[in-house]
Amino acid sequence: MKEFTTESLRNIALVAHGGAGKTMMAEAFLHLTGASTRLGKVDDGSSVSDYDEEEIRRKISLYTSVIPVEYRDHKINFLDAPGFTDFIGEMISALSVADGALLLVDSVSGVEVGTELAWNYADQFKLPRMIVINKMDRENANFAKAYQSVEGFAHAAGTRLIKVQLPWGEKLDFKGVIDLIHLKAYEGDGKKVVEIPAEYKDAVEEARMQLIEAAAEGEDALLEKYLETGELTGEELLRGLKQVVRSGSFVPVFVAAAGHEKGVSTLLDAIIELMPSPADRGEVLAHGKGGEEKLTASDTGPAALYVWKTTADPFVGKMTYFKVISGTIAADAHFWNQTKSGDERMGGLHLQRGKEQIAMKNIHAGDIAVVSKLSVTTTGDTLCDKNHPLTVEAPKYPAALYQVAIHPKTQADAAKISPTLTRLCEEDLTLTWHNEASTGQTILQGMGDQHIDVAIRRAHTKFQVGLVTEEPKVPYREGITRKAAAQYRHKKQTGGSGQFGEVHLRIEPYQDADFEFTDELVGMNLSKSYLPPIEKGIRAAMEHGVFAGYPLSNVKVIVYDGKEHPVDSKPVAFETAGREAFKLAVQDAGPVLFEPIMSVRVTVPDTNMGDVMGDMNTRRGRVQGTETERGNTTVIAHVPMAEMLRYTTQLRSLTGGRGYFMMEFDHYDVVPPQLAQPIMEAHKREMEAKKEE
Repeated sequence: MKEFTTESLRNIALVAHGGAGKTMMAEAFLHLTGASTRLGKVDDGSSVSDYDEEEIRRKISLYTSVIPVEYRDHKINFLDAPGFTDFIGEMISALSVADGALLLVDSVSGVEVGTELAWNYADQFKLPRMIVINKMDRENANFAKAYQSVEGFAHAAGTRLIKVQLPWGEKLDFKGVIDLIHLKAYEGDGKKVVEIPAEYKDAVEEARMQLIEAAAEGEDALLEKYLETGELTGEELLRGLKQVVRSGSFVPVFVAAAGHEKGVSTLLDAIIELMPSPADRGEVLAHGKGGEEKLTASDTGPAALYVWKTTADPFVGKMTYFKVISGTIAADAHFWNQTKSGDERMGGLHLQRGKEQIAMKNIHAGDIAVVSKLSVTTTGDTLCDKNHPLTVEAPKYPAALYQVAIHPKTQADAAKISPTLTRLCEEDLTLTWHNEASTGQTILQGMGDQHIDVAIRRAHTKFQVGLVTEEPKVPYREGITRKAAAQYRHKKQTGGSGQFGEVHLRIEPYQDADFEFTDELVGMNLSKSYLPPIEKGIRAAMEHGVFAGYPLSNVKVIVYDGKEHPVDSKPVAFETAGREAFKLAVQDAGPVLFEPIMSVRVTVPDTNMGDVMGDMNTRRGRVQGTETERGNTTVIAHVPMAEMLRYTTQLRSLTGGRGYFMMEFDHYDVVPPQLAQPIMEAHKREMEAKKEE
């Protein structure tokens, strides 16, 4: 592949709801431009874009793949992003390095959840976009209905649609597209250009007038000419249209049937004519030595490479996908990773087309490329010139709220579990993991069950580590509600010297800290030198829990008396006596179980409000208030963590995938007795079973 300069590049994210035909659209682009010899299909696993074995197995896109296409002396980098909500991180990464978005809408389904999500994220990145009503050859295809559903959504989002094409027939009679800019009909794959059929004359005239009106808004001079003559030339129409599309005041609408390559060539023409090159996209903010710097896509600018994706390939090793924000890149050059403070050599510099690698010597500003075997660089990092340090900010990813507990399958897997989870989370910024001290579990968090399932399989296939999942335990806490006192004598006599220690102590609830240990010893009954082992025994009991197996906190312990033996008293005896005296005191101190209460913000369409509120009540939720904005209501509530473990899945089914939520820890509260009792009994049974072993 030849080198392309910044002006002849287009970086376009293919986004949509799952199943709208993004991957088939990428296949059609490749086949039509001669980059592939046959049209790949998702169903038989032959597509260029979905080449990962897990994608082939599931027949859906799981990762964003880069599909560069050469057309009319331009290179268009299509970023085919997954449409399923669980893999939204991949879509955000793709949109963060795109200069425009191609949003596909199914001709039967119209606007779906994924359409709304893609639109909202394209808004976040201020991307110009084009809508394609795809699969126009489907049995129930209905252009008018699909257009109406997009128009309603666009209107609510504060923008306007404009038809640039009309379908030439629909359903099984879909022949091709009628282009309102050049006033021609393109049959099939667009190679055959004919006059517009007579029966479309009125519809074309009306739609063309609306198109001219929209284009006239692009420039004052065009508006003046339009108001005077009521007409614009083809060149003026394109010029005005380019302005209104790039400013985002209009979103052009196209039609296609990518599976049969209908409407695809005119779409490529429109991308080159209407979408911005990286140089047209304005400035990117970067943090430099002297504060903020504004970077433009120019070969002569300071070097700045933003890493938007990393992946492990079993054959090539680590592959790092980057976009050249500014400057130009030569193979084997050295760059400085400002985020990690490390030097990197750009050894295997190439373009990626699905799994095919095309070696390159130079990469120009604005282009997207891949380098293999970097040592410290991960997703979200910036590579730059060491003498001109720069950092480009990574986009914000939604918080992962679906949790599972992870166990190694075998003893051999146990040693590799931490580095493997770290690698997975470096590749996918919507995955996180941590060790939960209070339950002793390793927790992996993702966007949903499918997301976690793919990560577990990836650990197995890419890193050869077997992992098993289960529902995580809730990190409860034990506590006391009143003062109590107890004493315990530990006496053990075996051959030789024995063990002896007696401890008298009081305990009381203490809110100022997790634990305070003090004494009121007077006289010679108990030497103060035995206080450290007593404290050690109590701390061990608190850590492992006294009555439910969860850490105990917010308690003050006062040792006020005891007894010692001149020969048999040893630190270990007082450690045991302290621990057992503490356990006895806890039983009398009104022991209770505390549970974490989360502050939850659930945003749902107004129509689902009743269902979500009803469901919240069954989860012991206490609603704190609501906020309303643009057809959506946000419910703010305090809900026990135990009731939120699988809420991601439940909320999706209640709202048809349109609801989302955020949650963070707020405080601990007492578990109602009827719920605490079974937890305590289960712990008791567990301890008895261990004793029998």
